[in-house]
Amino acid sequence: MVFKAVKINNRQGLHARPAAKFVEMANRFKSDIYIKKDTATVSAKSIMGVMVLGVDKGTEITIEASGSDEQEALDALVKLLESDLDDE
Repeated sequence: MVFKAVKINNRQGLHARPAAKFVEMANRFKSDIYIKKDTATVSAKSIMGVMVLGVDKGTEITIEASGSDEQEALDALVKLLESDLDDE
């Protein structure tokens, strides 16, 4: 299992289009991937789960991956979040 804390810097947070892009990428990997915010944990492969978290700009989340491609998944998702999701 690998994990990393990431601060959300894009204007919209993980709402609507940015959340869809995140979930789409998470679903490319075989590993189980979760997002943790405060005491809540949801599957990163579930658009409803990600939306329910209410991740706004400035929020710190932890991405956790476990499986055969866990490091690749974590690296790709962190890179996506560190890019400007608003402009893609």
